[in-house]
Amino acid sequence: MKFLFDLLPVILFFATFKLAEGRKEATAELLGSMFGAIGLSAAFPPDQSPILLATVIVILATVAQIAWVRLRHGKVDKMLWISLGLVVVLGGMTIALRDETFIKWKPTVLYWIFAVVLLVSATLFGKNLIRAMLDAQIDAPDHVWTRLNLAWAIFFASMGAANLFVALSFPTDIWVNFKLFGTMGLMFAFVLAQGFWLNRYLGEPTAKKPDQPEHH
Repeated sequence: MKFLFDLLPVILFFATFKLAEGRKEATAELLGSMFGAIGLSAAFPPDQSPILLATVIVILATVAQIAWVRLRHGKVDKMLWISLGLVVVLGGMTIALRDETFIKWKPTVLYWIFAVVLLVSATLFGKNLIRAMLDAQIDAPDHVWTRLNLAWAIFFASMGAANLFVALSFPTDIWVNFKLFGTMGLMFAFVLAQGFWLNRYLGEPTAKKPDQPEHH
């Protein structure tokens, strides 16, 4: 359930775009009415209306998601705030300038931020964030956690590059499909491969550090 909740804004983005694709004229009128209701009268090109409406929905859904997390748990993860900031800024630019390029950049920027945070936390602050999340379930040697942290950083960097390639090389409807199904498939494949690799460490004691004294 948490997985679906985390994906809710992306799912709503996808569903809105697909529903609006066959109703471009009506969608453009709907956007005009929505913004007119808040005193922002503007015309929206029918050809761009599906991605623009989907962008409006993903902004609202992300705001609602974070509000729910705050009310339910009292604390919102920093990465959720970063995601909200990106979708509001880049989504707002997409709507204001009628340019879908900005919202297409959002996943790439977010993935690259993830990669940088993982690398900087480990190299400059000595904090392995992947270990912090999984240490309670997996007892592995230090070098395994180092490799795993690097693997996740490379994965996120590659995901950002893949999103950018699809966004700039293919029509918007292909990118929308990739944003949901492509990223989910790549994430599932990576996590599955990681699971096979870490399976040997499930239930095993962590290798004793060299400076750990023997107990007799």
